[in-house]
Amino acid sequence: MLTVLALGAVLGIGLFVRSRSGGTFGAGAPSASASERVVPVPVITVTARDLPVVLDALGSVAAYNTVTVKSQVDGRIDKIFFTEGGSVKAGELLVQIDPRPFAIQAQLAAAALMRDKAVLTNAKLVLARNENLLKQGVGSQQAVDDARAEVAKNEGVVAGDAATAANAQLQLDFARIKSPIDGVTGVKLVDVGNVVHPSDPGGIVVITQLDPIVVLFTLPEDDLPRISLAMATRKLSVDAYSRDGSQLLAKGELLLVDNKIDPTTATIRLKAVFANEKRVLWPNQFIKARLALSVKKGAIAVPATVVQRGPQGPYAYVVDEGEKVRLVPVEVGDEPGRPRRRDQGALRR
Repeated sequence: MLTVLALGAVLGIGLFVRSRSGGTFGAGAPSASASERVVPVPVITVTARDLPVVLDALGSVAAYNTVTVKSQVDGRIDKIFFTEGGSVKAGELLVQIDPRPFAIQAQLAAAALMRDKAVLTNAKLVLARNENLLKQGVGSQQAVDDARAEVAKNEGVVAGDAATAANAQLQLDFARIKSPIDGVTGVKLVDVGNVVHPSDPGGIVVITQLDPIVVLFTLPEDDLPRISLAMATRKLSVDAYSRDGSQLLAKGELLLVDNKIDPTTATIRLKAVFANEKRVLWPNQFIKARLALSVKKGAIAVPATVVQRGPQGPYAYVVDEGEKVRLVPVEVGDEPGRPRRRDQGALRR
Protein backbone atom coordinates (compact mmCIF):
# COMPACT_ATOMS: atom_id res chain seq x y z
CA MET A 1 0.00 0.00 0.00
CA LEU A 2 1.37 3.39 -0.95
CA THR A 3 0.81 6.38 1.30
CA VAL A 4 0.76 9.96 0.02
CA LEU A 5 3.01 12.19 2.16
CA ALA A 6 3.30 15.96 2.49
CA LEU A 7 6.95 16.58 3.57
CA GLY A 8 7.25 20.35 3.24
CA ALA A 9 10.39 21.16 1.23
CA VAL A 10 11.42 17.51 0.78
CA LEU A 11 11.19 16.78 -2.95
CA GLY A 12 13.30 13.67 -3.63
CA ILE A 13 13.33 11.00 -0.92
CA GLY A 14 14.51 7.43 -0.55
CA LEU A 15 15.27 4.72 1.96
CA PHE A 16 18.77 4.20 3.33
CA VAL A 17 20.34 2.37 6.27
CA ARG A 18 23.82 2.56 7.60
CA SER A 19 25.53 1.47 10.84
CA ARG A 20 28.31 3.41 12.55
CA SER A 21 30.56 0.37 12.68
CA GLY A 22 30.22 -0.63 9.03
CA GLY A 23 29.11 2.58 7.38
CA THR A 24 25.38 1.87 7.79
CA PHE A 25 23.03 3.81 10.03
CA GLY A 26 20.72 1.82 12.24
CA ALA A 27 17.57 3.89 12.69
CA GLY A 28 18.71 5.29 15.98
CA ALA A 29 21.42 3.12 17.71
CA PRO A 30 23.22 5.22 20.36
CA SER A 31 25.24 2.46 22.07
CA ALA A 32 28.19 0.64 20.58
CA SER A 33 26.65 -2.73 21.38
CA ALA A 34 23.48 -1.86 19.48
CA SER A 35 25.46 -0.63 16.50
CA GLU A 36 27.25 -3.94 16.22
CA ARG A 37 23.97 -5.66 15.50
CA VAL A 38 23.11 -4.46 12.03
CA VAL A 39 19.43 -4.70 11.09
CA PRO A 40 19.01 -4.58 7.32
CA VAL A 41 16.55 -1.95 6.18
CA PRO A 42 15.58 -1.75 2.49
CA VAL A 43 16.33 1.40 0.55
CA ILE A 44 13.73 2.79 -1.80
CA THR A 45 14.09 5.89 -3.93
CA VAL A 46 10.87 7.83 -3.82
CA THR A 47 9.95 10.49 -6.34
CA ALA A 48 6.90 12.58 -7.08
CA ARG A 49 4.57 10.83 -9.49
CA ASP A 50 0.93 10.52 -10.43
CA LEU A 51 -0.80 8.21 -7.97
CA PRO A 52 -4.28 6.71 -8.40
CA VAL A 53 -6.59 7.05 -5.41
CA VAL A 54 -8.59 3.86 -4.99
CA LEU A 55 -11.00 2.33 -2.49
CA ASP A 56 -10.78 -1.37 -1.71
CA ALA A 57 -13.72 -3.50 -0.61
CA LEU A 58 -14.77 -7.11 -0.46
CA GLY A 59 -17.60 -7.99 -2.80
CA SER A 60 -19.52 -10.85 -4.32
CA VAL A 61 -20.36 -11.67 -7.90
CA ALA A 62 -23.98 -11.87 -9.07
CA ALA A 63 -25.55 -12.77 -12.39
CA TYR A 64 -26.56 -9.81 -14.53
CA ASN A 65 -29.99 -11.44 -14.95
CA THR A 66 -31.47 -14.59 -13.45
CA VAL A 67 -34.65 -16.23 -14.78
CA THR A 68 -36.51 -19.25 -13.44
CA VAL A 69 -38.15 -20.75 -16.52
CA LYS A 70 -41.71 -21.91 -15.80
CA SER A 71 -44.54 -23.23 -17.91
CA GLN A 72 -47.36 -20.79 -18.61
CA VAL A 73 -49.80 -23.60 -19.47
CA ASP A 74 -50.76 -26.95 -18.00
CA GLY A 75 -49.41 -29.89 -19.95
CA ARG A 76 -47.05 -32.82 -20.28
CA ILE A 77 -43.43 -32.23 -21.27
CA ASP A 78 -42.80 -34.00 -24.59
CA LYS A 79 -39.17 -32.98 -25.16
CA ILE A 80 -36.34 -31.01 -23.56
CA PHE A 81 -33.96 -29.34 -25.99
CA PHE A 82 -31.40 -27.66 -23.73
CA THR A 83 -28.28 -29.25 -22.24
CA GLU A 84 -27.67 -28.75 -18.55
CA GLY A 85 -24.90 -26.21 -18.05
CA GLY A 86 -25.00 -25.19 -21.71
CA SER A 87 -25.31 -21.74 -23.25
CA VAL A 88 -28.62 -20.63 -24.70
CA LYS A 89 -29.70 -17.61 -26.70
CA ALA A 90 -32.78 -15.48 -26.20
CA GLY A 91 -35.67 -17.03 -28.16
CA GLU A 92 -34.06 -20.47 -28.30
CA LEU A 93 -36.49 -23.39 -27.82
CA LEU A 94 -35.99 -25.07 -24.45
CA VAL A 95 -39.00 -27.31 -23.84
CA GLN A 96 -41.91 -28.63 -25.89
CA ILE A 97 -45.16 -29.28 -24.03
CA ASP A 98 -47.74 -31.55 -25.68
CA PRO A 99 -49.33 -29.09 -28.14
CA ARG A 100 -52.39 -31.14 -29.19
CA PRO A 101 -54.94 -29.81 -26.67
CA PHE A 102 -53.97 -26.24 -27.49
CA ALA A 103 -54.03 -26.87 -31.24
CA ILE A 104 -57.58 -28.22 -30.96
CA GLN A 105 -58.71 -25.18 -29.00
CA ALA A 106 -57.11 -22.92 -31.59
CA GLN A 107 -58.99 -24.72 -34.39
CA LEU A 108 -62.30 -24.48 -32.53
CA ALA A 109 -61.81 -20.77 -31.95
CA ALA A 110 -60.91 -20.21 -35.59
CA ALA A 111 -64.03 -22.08 -36.70
CA ALA A 112 -66.27 -20.04 -34.40
CA LEU A 113 -64.73 -16.86 -35.77
CA MET A 114 -65.44 -17.91 -39.36
CA ARG A 115 -69.06 -18.80 -38.50
CA ASP A 116 -69.80 -15.54 -36.77
CA LYS A 117 -68.14 -13.54 -39.52
CA ALA A 118 -70.61 -15.13 -41.95
CA VAL A 119 -73.52 -14.17 -39.67
CA LEU A 120 -72.21 -10.62 -39.51
CA THR A 121 -71.96 -10.43 -43.28
CA ASN A 122 -75.62 -11.52 -43.62
CA ALA A 123 -76.69 -8.97 -41.00
CA LYS A 124 -75.00 -6.22 -42.98
CA LEU A 125 -76.85 -7.30 -46.13
CA VAL A 126 -80.19 -7.21 -44.31
CA LEU A 127 -79.40 -3.72 -43.06
CA ALA A 128 -78.56 -2.55 -46.57
CA ARG A 129 -81.86 -3.91 -47.96
CA ASN A 130 -83.93 -2.27 -45.22
CA GLU A 131 -82.18 1.07 -45.75
CA ASN A 132 -82.91 0.80 -49.50
CA LEU A 133 -86.58 0.00 -48.88
CA LEU A 134 -86.84 2.96 -46.52
CA LYS A 135 -85.47 5.25 -49.21
CA GLN A 136 -88.08 3.91 -51.63
CA GLY A 137 -90.83 4.61 -49.11
CA VAL A 138 -91.88 1.00 -48.74
CA GLY A 139 -89.86 0.15 -45.64
CA SER A 140 -90.04 1.18 -42.01
CA GLN A 141 -87.60 2.96 -39.77
CA GLN A 142 -88.10 0.27 -37.15
CA ALA A 143 -86.84 -2.42 -39.53
CA VAL A 144 -83.74 -0.36 -40.26
CA ASP A 145 -83.07 0.18 -36.56
CA ASP A 146 -83.49 -3.53 -35.84
CA ALA A 147 -81.09 -4.42 -38.64
CA ARG A 148 -78.50 -1.95 -37.36
CA ALA A 149 -78.74 -3.41 -33.85
CA GLU A 150 -78.27 -6.91 -35.27
CA VAL A 151 -75.15 -5.79 -37.12
CA ALA A 152 -73.70 -4.19 -33.99
CA LYS A 153 -74.44 -7.33 -31.95
CA ASN A 154 -72.73 -9.57 -34.47
CA GLU A 155 -69.76 -7.24 -34.68
CA GLY A 156 -69.32 -7.72 -30.93
CA VAL A 157 -69.57 -11.49 -31.31
CA VAL A 158 -66.91 -11.47 -34.03
CA ALA A 159 -64.62 -9.31 -31.91
CA GLY A 160 -65.03 -11.77 -29.01
CA ASP A 161 -64.31 -14.70 -31.32
CA ALA A 162 -61.17 -12.98 -32.57
CA ALA A 163 -59.93 -12.52 -29.00
CA THR A 164 -60.71 -16.16 -28.19
CA ALA A 165 -58.83 -17.31 -31.29
CA ALA A 166 -55.85 -15.12 -30.39
CA ASN A 167 -55.81 -16.50 -26.85
CA ALA A 168 -55.98 -20.08 -28.14
CA GLN A 169 -53.06 -19.39 -30.46
CA LEU A 170 -51.16 -17.82 -27.55
CA GLN A 171 -51.67 -20.96 -25.45
CA LEU A 172 -50.35 -23.00 -28.35
CA ASP A 173 -47.29 -20.75 -28.51
CA PHE A 174 -46.79 -21.10 -24.75
CA ALA A 175 -46.50 -24.85 -25.26
CA ARG A 176 -43.13 -24.07 -26.88
CA ILE A 177 -41.10 -22.69 -23.98
CA LYS A 178 -38.26 -20.44 -25.16
CA SER A 179 -35.36 -18.80 -23.37
CA PRO A 180 -36.10 -15.18 -22.43
CA ILE A 181 -32.41 -14.19 -22.16
CA ASP A 182 -28.92 -15.13 -23.27
CA GLY A 183 -27.33 -17.17 -20.53
CA VAL A 184 -26.28 -20.51 -19.09
CA THR A 185 -28.73 -23.17 -17.98
CA GLY A 186 -28.50 -24.87 -14.61
CA VAL A 187 -29.61 -28.32 -13.55
CA LYS A 188 -32.99 -29.28 -15.03
CA LEU A 189 -35.68 -29.45 -12.35
CA VAL A 190 -38.26 -31.49 -14.31
CA ASP A 191 -37.82 -34.49 -16.60
CA VAL A 192 -39.61 -35.46 -19.82
CA GLY A 193 -43.04 -36.99 -19.22
CA ASN A 194 -43.92 -34.89 -16.18
CA VAL A 195 -47.01 -32.71 -16.19
CA VAL A 196 -46.16 -29.09 -15.39
CA HIS A 197 -48.36 -26.23 -14.23
CA PRO A 198 -47.89 -22.45 -14.04
CA SER A 199 -48.24 -22.68 -10.25
CA ASP A 200 -45.27 -25.06 -9.86
CA PRO A 201 -42.85 -23.37 -7.40
CA GLY A 202 -39.60 -24.79 -8.74
CA GLY A 203 -39.98 -24.19 -12.45
CA ILE A 204 -38.18 -26.18 -15.15
CA VAL A 205 -34.68 -24.70 -15.17
CA VAL A 206 -32.85 -21.57 -13.97
CA ILE A 207 -30.95 -19.49 -16.53
CA THR A 208 -28.28 -17.02 -15.45
CA GLN A 209 -26.75 -14.33 -17.64
CA LEU A 210 -22.98 -14.39 -17.09
CA ASP A 211 -21.80 -11.93 -19.75
CA PRO A 212 -21.99 -9.19 -18.71
CA ILE A 213 -21.90 -9.90 -14.98
CA VAL A 214 -22.11 -7.69 -11.90
CA VAL A 215 -20.23 -7.32 -8.63
CA LEU A 216 -21.86 -6.01 -5.45
CA PHE A 217 -19.63 -4.48 -2.78
CA THR A 218 -19.94 -2.11 0.17
CA LEU A 219 -17.96 0.89 1.36
CA PRO A 220 -18.22 3.09 4.46
CA GLU A 221 -20.80 5.85 4.20
CA ASP A 222 -18.02 8.40 4.77
CA ASP A 223 -16.77 7.64 1.25
CA LEU A 224 -20.12 8.50 -0.35
CA PRO A 225 -19.52 12.26 -0.89
CA ARG A 226 -16.33 11.84 -2.90
CA ILE A 227 -17.77 8.87 -4.81
CA SER A 228 -20.80 10.95 -5.79
CA LEU A 229 -18.55 13.87 -6.76
CA ALA A 230 -16.40 11.66 -8.95
CA MET A 231 -19.44 9.99 -10.58
CA ALA A 232 -20.83 13.39 -11.52
CA THR A 233 -17.85 14.08 -13.77
CA ARG A 234 -17.00 10.71 -15.34
CA LYS A 235 -17.52 6.96 -15.32
CA LEU A 236 -15.56 5.27 -12.55
CA SER A 237 -13.57 2.13 -13.26
CA VAL A 238 -13.63 -0.89 -10.97
CA ASP A 239 -11.10 -3.73 -10.96
CA ALA A 240 -12.04 -7.18 -9.70
CA TYR A 241 -9.21 -9.07 -7.97
CA SER A 242 -9.07 -12.53 -6.49
CA ARG A 243 -10.11 -12.65 -2.86
CA ASP A 244 -6.51 -12.35 -1.62
CA GLY A 245 -5.87 -9.42 -3.97
CA SER A 246 -3.05 -11.18 -5.82
CA GLN A 247 -4.65 -11.63 -9.26
CA LEU A 248 -6.53 -9.18 -11.46
CA LEU A 249 -9.58 -10.99 -12.82
CA ALA A 250 -11.51 -8.38 -14.78
CA LYS A 251 -11.92 -4.67 -15.42
CA GLY A 252 -15.32 -2.98 -15.38
CA GLU A 253 -17.10 0.20 -14.43
CA LEU A 254 -19.32 1.39 -11.61
CA LEU A 255 -22.96 1.04 -12.57
CA LEU A 256 -24.75 2.59 -9.61
CA VAL A 257 -24.72 3.47 -5.94
CA ASP A 258 -27.62 2.12 -3.90
CA ASN A 259 -30.34 4.59 -2.95
CA LYS A 260 -29.99 4.05 0.79
CA ILE A 261 -27.36 3.57 3.48
CA ASP A 262 -27.51 0.49 5.68
CA PRO A 263 -28.05 1.97 9.16
CA THR A 264 -26.85 -1.19 10.94
CA THR A 265 -23.41 -1.17 9.31
CA ALA A 266 -23.10 2.48 8.19
CA THR A 267 -22.18 1.30 4.71
CA ILE A 268 -23.40 1.97 1.20
CA ARG A 269 -23.77 -0.74 -1.43
CA LEU A 270 -22.38 -0.28 -4.93
CA LYS A 271 -22.87 -2.24 -8.15
CA ALA A 272 -20.29 -2.62 -10.92
CA VAL A 273 -20.65 -4.34 -14.28
CA PHE A 274 -17.96 -6.39 -16.02
CA ALA A 275 -17.52 -8.06 -19.38
CA ASN A 276 -17.16 -11.77 -18.65
CA GLU A 277 -16.54 -13.44 -21.97
CA LYS A 278 -13.97 -15.85 -20.51
CA ARG A 279 -16.17 -16.69 -17.48
CA VAL A 280 -13.53 -15.75 -14.91
CA LEU A 281 -16.26 -14.36 -12.67
CA TRP A 282 -19.01 -16.65 -11.38
CA PRO A 283 -22.15 -15.94 -9.35
CA ASN A 284 -21.64 -15.98 -5.56
CA GLN A 285 -17.84 -15.79 -5.98
CA PHE A 286 -16.09 -13.60 -3.39
CA ILE A 287 -13.70 -11.06 -4.86
CA LYS A 288 -11.84 -7.89 -3.93
CA ALA A 289 -13.20 -4.81 -5.69
CA ARG A 290 -10.98 -1.78 -6.27
CA LEU A 291 -12.78 1.45 -7.16
CA ALA A 292 -10.63 4.10 -8.84
CA LEU A 293 -11.71 7.55 -7.64
CA SER A 294 -9.10 9.95 -8.98
CA VAL A 295 -5.41 10.48 -9.70
CA LYS A 296 -3.22 12.66 -7.50
CA LYS A 297 -0.76 14.56 -9.68
CA GLY A 298 2.82 14.79 -8.48
CA ALA A 299 2.20 12.87 -5.26
CA ILE A 300 5.06 11.72 -3.03
CA ALA A 301 4.29 8.08 -2.35
CA VAL A 302 5.94 5.60 -0.03
CA PRO A 303 4.99 2.18 1.32
CA ALA A 304 2.58 2.53 4.22
CA THR A 305 5.02 0.84 6.60
CA VAL A 306 7.50 3.71 6.18
CA VAL A 307 5.18 5.99 8.14
CA GLN A 308 5.45 5.58 11.90
CA ARG A 309 3.00 6.81 14.52
CA GLY A 310 4.12 8.68 17.61
CA PRO A 311 2.67 10.90 20.34
CA GLN A 312 3.07 13.94 18.11
CA GLY A 313 1.49 12.26 15.07
CA PRO A 314 2.87 10.43 12.03
CA TYR A 315 6.56 10.73 11.18
CA ALA A 316 9.22 9.12 8.98
CA TYR A 317 13.01 8.80 9.04
CA VAL A 318 14.74 10.84 6.34
CA VAL A 319 18.30 10.38 5.14
CA ASP A 320 19.56 13.70 3.81
CA GLU A 321 22.37 14.38 1.36
CA GLY A 322 24.93 14.09 4.15
CA GLU A 323 23.68 10.57 4.83
CA LYS A 324 22.42 11.55 8.24
CA VAL A 325 19.17 10.17 9.56
CA ARG A 326 16.63 12.50 11.07
CA LEU A 327 13.02 12.23 12.11
CA VAL A 328 10.59 14.32 10.08
CA PRO A 329 6.88 14.84 10.88
CA VAL A 330 4.68 14.03 7.89
CA GLU A 331 1.09 14.51 6.84
CA VAL A 332 -0.55 11.38 5.52
CA GLY A 333 -2.93 11.61 2.62
CA ASP A 334 -4.78 8.74 0.95
CA GLU A 335 -3.61 5.18 1.29
CA PRO A 336 -4.70 3.72 -2.06
CA GLY A 337 -4.76 -0.02 -2.46
CA ARG A 338 -3.38 -2.79 -0.40
CA PRO A 339 0.39 -3.05 0.25
CA ARG A 340 2.19 -5.11 -2.32
CA ARG A 341 5.54 -4.77 -0.47
CA ARG A 342 6.47 -4.73 3.18
CA ASP A 343 9.29 -2.19 2.89
CA GLN A 344 10.23 -0.17 5.92
CA GLY A 345 13.10 2.24 6.66
CA ALA A 346 14.22 5.83 6.51
CA LEU A 347 13.61 8.47 3.89
CA ARG A 348 16.54 9.98 2.01
CA ARG A 349 16.40 13.62 1.19
